[in-house]
Amino acid sequence: MGHHDHDHDHHHDDSSLADLLDLDAVVLHEYWTGALDWVRRAAGGDGQRIVDLGAGTGTGTLLLAHRFDHAEVIAVDASAEMLHRVRAKAQDQGLADRITTVHADLDERWPVPGPVDLTWASLSLHHLADPDRVLRDVHAATRPGGLIAVAEFPVQLRFLPDGAGAALESRLLERIGRYQAERLPELGSDWAARLTAAGFALLDERTFDIDLAPAPSEAADYAALWFGRMRDRLDDLDPADAAALAGLLDGDGPGTLHRRDDFRVRGTRTVTLARRP
Repeated sequence: MGHHDHDHDHHHDDSSLADLLDLDAVVLHEYWTGALDWVRRAAGGDGQRIVDLGAGTGTGTLLLAHRFDHAEVIAVDASAEMLHRVRAKAQDQGLADRITTVHADLDERWPVPGPVDLTWASLSLHHLADPDRVLRDVHAATRPGGLIAVAEFPVQLRFLPDGAGAALESRLLERIGRYQAERLPELGSDWAARLTAAGFALLDERTFDIDLAPAPSEAADYAALWFGRMRDRLDDLDPADAAALAGLLDGDGPGTLHRRDDFRVRGTRTVTLARRP
């Protein structure tokens, strides 16, 4: 998820997104483990050279390096701040000799010469101006028999339990959906069809259901970042909804996110797996 909205303060946005991605790894640990175990099984023993496309803060990069224990893993992202976090984690986990970072804007050029055995693209392709060109570039760099796995979310995550909070969340999600439709037209694409059009042969597609109740303790921080980023983008909310959102995020009243223990994190992520013939 390395590309980001360019219509807000760049550094603040990078920092809050980086924090969100770090928490995503913790809160959705079960999803990440299940998805990458599945990719590892599909790849078998193959995987000497792996690319994490739009690596963000490196959740996929690090998990892949642990699963393919002799592979070089190349983390590609447009954010220098994200890649700094990747390198720090690689150092902490004793993986610095096998993880390389590449600072590149994929809308400009394909930055990794082949051959590549496996590409992992998590929540990154929908940020690109021309994902079909990038998929063709990945195909060209992938050795015959190599894999690509594309992870996307068919629906946004939800946090609030049934009742008034859930109704507010539904309205906010509808609004953010309209905001994203204007700025991220590729969101919600049929990635299986686009992979096929780029020359890959579809292997499998798997939907991972997320339903965490009770949610892990980090879910409050995660939800606060999620709703905070939503508030940054929706500046013309209905006054009652704006006040309700402020009540979730501000102060220390009983309704603030950090005083609640009734979170239920739910949603889905879909991973589409394809092979270069």
